[in-house]
Amino acid sequence: MLRVVGAGLPRTATRSLKDALERLLGGRCYHMHEVFTHVEDVLAWRAAIRGDAPDWREFPPNCIATVDWPASAFWRELADANPDAVIVLSTRSSAAQWWESAEATIFPVLRKESYPEYEDWLVMTKELLAREIGEGDDRVVAEAFYERHNAGVRRDAPANRLLEWRAGDGWEPLCAALGLPVPDEPFPHVNTREEWNRDE
Repeated sequence: MLRVVGAGLPRTATRSLKDALERLLGGRCYHMHEVFTHVEDVLAWRAAIRGDAPDWREFPPNCIATVDWPASAFWRELADANPDAVIVLSTRSSAAQWWESAEATIFPVLRKESYPEYEDWLVMTKELLAREIGEGDDRVVAEAFYERHNAGVRRDAPANRLLEWRAGDGWEPLCAALGLPVPDEPFPHVNTREEWNRDE
């Protein structure tokens, strides 16, 4: 059973959140990064995008939390299947800040016609992008989607289960929501725009 269902969009510090939750909960947190090492999951995600859902009580397998796409696109289904899980909506300070981060990192990858090492991943992610946003290259459309998505989470998530969180909030709200002590170590801060561009 999941203890945390992430409802936040990519580029809302979800990679840092993944590392933090794995430290707190002692288990695997599913993030888009996981798809690269578990390519067998791509078929299930593509089926879910088309409306043929897996058993959300069992998928993604062997996880204690989920964050980021593709899982956060299905946060309602995952939250329903795991009724005791905290729902974490990770956000940026504004839609404009979110767009600028995504445009500097993930959107250029999704514009590629081909990604030889990860073709199945690219097809899946483009399908998800089309389902969720439509034309991701359009700043106005994408920023409106960001606002609409977050508003939908705030509207639909039970108030007693919802935690809205930003990276600057660090450990404390997560630990309070999960009933856990605050670790005596810095909050992880990874997958920054600078790191992403350096890796490219």
